[in-house]
Amino acid sequence: MKILIADDHELFLKGLEFILKENLPNPIITTAQSYTDIFRILEDKQGFDLIITDLAMPGANWLQALNKIHTLEPETPVIVISAVFDKEILQQTLDIGVAGYIPKTSSNNLIISAINLVLAGGVYIPHELLYTHPTTNNKNPSKEYIAPLKALEKFADNTNEGTQKSLTERQIEIVKCIAEGLSNKQIAYKLNLTEGTVKVHITVILKVLNVKNRTSAVIEAAKRGYIADNNIDNQ
Repeated sequence: MKILIADDHELFLKGLEFILKENLPNPIITTAQSYTDIFRILEDKQGFDLIITDLAMPGANWLQALNKIHTLEPETPVIVISAVFDKEILQQTLDIGVAGYIPKTSSNNLIISAINLVLAGGVYIPHELLYTHPTTNNKNPSKEYIAPLKALEKFADNTNEGTQKSLTERQIEIVKCIAEGLSNKQIAYKLNLTEGTVKVHITVILKVLNVKNRTSAVIEAAKRGYIADNNIDNQ
């Protein structure tokens, strides 16, 4: 598993590297200490399975930087791990397509559990911000976001080294929407998700089905029995 981690504080960077090596199966870790370093690494060497980055770092504005990271490595899930704790910034990162937002105050167990959740196709939002997320009702938060520590630990225990082998119910819903010819924006509206979250799920869908585009995903999903053959009429 190839992971790129970035933070401009060397102590935290080394600590995160240690935690990942202790808890993930044979990670190959590349480190960076600025957005400039990230861009250089991605332009020279792509194919990472996960990117974990601090939010406020030298080299670029974080919003522009995250967009560029997605452009350089569009199929790789990105996790932000930051001391910045603001629901508006969280929403902006999700809209870009970030798959997880982890506060730096989180325990080691929570960090690893959140990473496993993202690697398996989920989206992690910190518990403190879960009930104020704009796409959820305060009394009935979306089940899509599994934030409490116990739920994360249970999820991590039930995954096979963090690798997703099949589509989740949510991802099957998204494939059906793709088969209907809906855009990411239309899918987000229909399923009450952010457009960024839809993009993250589609990235995972392509990986799980081992295909390169949306049309192939629908065809392969039908072959595997995730959706009925008549769902591909619009493709």
